[in-house]
Amino acid sequence: MTIVAIFVLICGMFIDTLPAVIILVPVLAPLADTVGIDPLHFAMAFVLNITIGMITPPVGAVLFILTAVGQLSFEKLSRAVLPMVLALMVVLAMVMYIPAISLTLPRWFGFAR
Repeated sequence: MTIVAIFVLICGMFIDTLPAVIILVPVLAPLADTVGIDPLHFAMAFVLNITIGMITPPVGAVLFILTAVGQLSFEKLSRAVLPMVLALMVVLAMVMYIPAISLTLPRWFGFAR
């Protein structure tokens, strides 16, 4: 799961969200299911990972939108967002390695195994 998360994060840094989902999910989802990872758990970790990639430099498409809207420099915004990226990485690690965080509520409603 760690190797897949690193790969998806790197892809999320350089590829937009929709193309990344279209390219990576058909390849990685059967692999995760074969290993025994719940599909819903994998999907939540995947989406969180792609989202983190979208706000992470060097490409960070969301950062370019924020620089235009807020009239800030890309460098200042990149430095300001780094503590948030580190916090998101901690949340991603918790979601990946503690499945109960992402699966408890869906299990209560019968959507997860």
